[in-house]
Amino acid sequence: MSEVAVAPVQYKESGVQWLGKIPAHWEVKRIKDLSELQSGETITSQQLTDEGYPVYGGNGKRGYFSRYNLQGEYILIGRQGALCGNINYASGKFWASEHAVVVYKDKAVNTVWYGELLRIMNLNQYSLAAAQPGLSVDKIKRLELPFAPVAEQEAIADYILDHTAAIDRKIDLLGQKIKLYQTLRKTLINETVCRGLHPHAPRKDSGIEWIGEIPAHWQVRRLKDVGRVVLGKMLNNTGKAGYALKPYLKSKNITWLRPSIKVVDDMYFSPDELLSYRIKKNDLLVSEGGEVGKTCIWNDELPECYIQNSVHKITILPGNSPQYYLYLSFAMGAVGFYDSIVNQVSIKHLTWEKFIRVLVLVPPYEEQQAIAEHIEQGTRKIDAVITNLTTQIATLKELRKTLINDVVTGKLNVTA
Repeated sequence: MSEVAVAPVQYKESGVQWLGKIPAHWEVKRIKDLSELQSGETITSQQLTDEGYPVYGGNGKRGYFSRYNLQGEYILIGRQGALCGNINYASGKFWASEHAVVVYKDKAVNTVWYGELLRIMNLNQYSLAAAQPGLSVDKIKRLELPFAPVAEQEAIADYILDHTAAIDRKIDLLGQKIKLYQTLRKTLINETVCRGLHPHAPRKDSGIEWIGEIPAHWQVRRLKDVGRVVLGKMLNNTGKAGYALKPYLKSKNITWLRPSIKVVDDMYFSPDELLSYRIKKNDLLVSEGGEVGKTCIWNDELPECYIQNSVHKITILPGNSPQYYLYLSFAMGAVGFYDSIVNQVSIKHLTWEKFIRVLVLVPPYEEQQAIAEHIEQGTRKIDAVITNLTTQIATLKELRKTLINDVVTGKLNVTA
């Protein structure tokens, strides 16, 4: 990394609320003083190809096209969607689509300095609320920001590129480690639920292609033989006399192993439906659509909850372990089994009729419990490592963000 020389700097109030004090020799300008903003040109998804010139939309590269509409080095601002206002860079020959705002900056403005300054301004807050959020370009053109002399812009850009490259390398390395531990986790689950805890026990052919041999004393049964499967209620927001408004889970709430209850909607259920669709502790919840087969176990995360028809619930029958079948379903998803059996026209669906006939492994009950406990102990250790690595990445990202914020706003003085 390059050396940083810190010199005494006089500061003044910028008069910009989000900015605070800036170096006394800096100016405050508006975005429109430094650049022109203009949306890219329309291109349809059907026109995208696998080769040619890169096409940039509101959130980075979308694909390729046989033609280009820009050449050079540009900052792009996302114009539409939930991520409107985000910042990307594009260089060379490329196509900027209508979902990106192209920043035609003044020649005296450094690209990296300006791009990172725009990034910390959180332009997404100036989007117009609608079904499809869109950036208010007229509003952001009038926003004020600090303007450093060109030589300082270049020094700041060099500092950012140098220091963030080192941070990014560390983040990438930690991300690779996370992937390795995630693979180890999948392998542990898959091998244990399909092979058991005694690798040298007598074996037989399971008759299931993706599993192969299993312990000789295990059985192979249909899912309906080990659990009662119920598909949830069709979405209906119309209430009637005697109906009750209750929370329910849909496919988006089903994540692997644990449900997501950050956002839970309500709908009306009749008295009979309350009996059929209520989730109880240790029920398995399986996604019927979207990423089919996603499975989690219900541990009374809410006092009362039900399911919509994008979710199957499996009530495991006595003499079987819900935790074992949770991990077996995870293994089935990991090897792509669910994707191989679903009905797919425009959207994948794991129908009730097909789901109940899925073949599953049935070890003795005590062995199911021992397998589930072994997996839980092993994955707990792996998850602890993944959590630690994820925390390190979050810390580095925050360090990166703080570093950029401090130098582009003049809080940290850097010289070439």
